Amino acid sequence: MSVSTITPRQLHDIVQTGADVELIDVRTPVEFQEVHVSFARNVPLEQLGSATSAAGRSGAAQPLYVICRSGGRGKQACEKLLAAGYANVVNVEGGTQAWDQAALPVVRGKKAISLERQVRIAAGLLVVTGAALGYFVSPAWIGLAAFVGAGLTFAGITDTCGMGMVLARMPWNQVADASGPRPETSAASANHAKQVSSSCQV
Repeated sequence: MSVSTITPRQLHDIVQTGADVELIDVRTPVEFQEVHVSFARNVPLEQLGSATSAAGRSGAAQPLYVICRSGGRGKQACEKLLAAGYANVVNVEGGTQAWDQAALPVVRGKKAISLERQVRIAAGLLVVTGAALGYFVSPAWIGLAAFVGAGLTFAGITDTCGMGMVLARMPWNQVADASGPRPETSAASANHAKQVSSSCQV
């Protein structure tokens, strides 16, 4: 399924014109809290649905922009929205990382371990555990390492990750009070936020 894309700089230029832009960030709440585009709102990928993604939209004909950490989950979200009937969804190339590296306005909060890193850590621990148990307890435990390897291969082929979906639902990837105080923005972020409509602000 073909997904339209836009660079961070191109999206920023559109916002600078005063256009009514809607951007959803499909990362986990904790990742979003760490750093996010100043006018993005958080709709985690595993919670993405027609009701949540459409909430507050001023017009279905307008593009719905999607961003994640580096582009992968954003592409999955776009495919999910297209399958649900949305005709105009656009993935931000390179995700929040590319936006931040381009020195565009962001809101910063508490540091967090990205979901991609969590998947690598969990997969590595499972492989080491399987190998150790296979050596010291029973050779049958080697199957655990093989299972993880097969899962990672499947994830690479299909561009989906079951382990990532499970980890995204873990308590440490949620925030205690999503409606609580937000981190202070930089002066540049504050000025940028004033240029977008109230429906686009976080």
